[in-house]
Amino acid sequence: MSGSVHQSAEQLAHALAEARRGRDEGGVPIGAALVVDGEVIAVGRNRRVQQNSAIRHGETDCLEQAGRLPASVYARATMVTTLSPCDMCTGAILLYKIPRVVIGENRTFYGGEDLLRARGVDVVVLDDAECIELMTDFIAREPGLWNEDIGEQ
Repeated sequence: MSGSVHQSAEQLAHALAEARRGRDEGGVPIGAALVVDGEVIAVGRNRRVQQNSAIRHGETDCLEQAGRLPASVYARATMVTTLSPCDMCTGAILLYKIPRVVIGENRTFYGGEDLLRARGVDVVVLDDAECIELMTDFIAREPGLWNEDIGEQ
């Protein structure tokens, strides 16, 4: 495993821990971590169920946990997420000009990766087996909640 991929996998462990925590709370098992200069500065998880929220996806919760940051910090950041980011989370990544996104998996859901790439964001997909299993199990167990989370019927 190359250094960059190995480092990405280590960073994904923080997002995976959040995804498991969200699952254990009865929520959607998606987690995220914001990494700046190699340091995890914030983590988040999908809390739509737990907080009765319309917008608390893993990435948006992570950004909220990070608090207000100057543009210079976002310019050095990587958003690490267990699942391909939806349009809302893609928009947040673009808004704050986060230059790199590491995605645990995109088999169960393919989000805004093409838009991110078109806007110059470095997108890395790890195709992580645990991320795939978490989402596959969740979607089979909670199809209605999953469809609600992604804006489907």
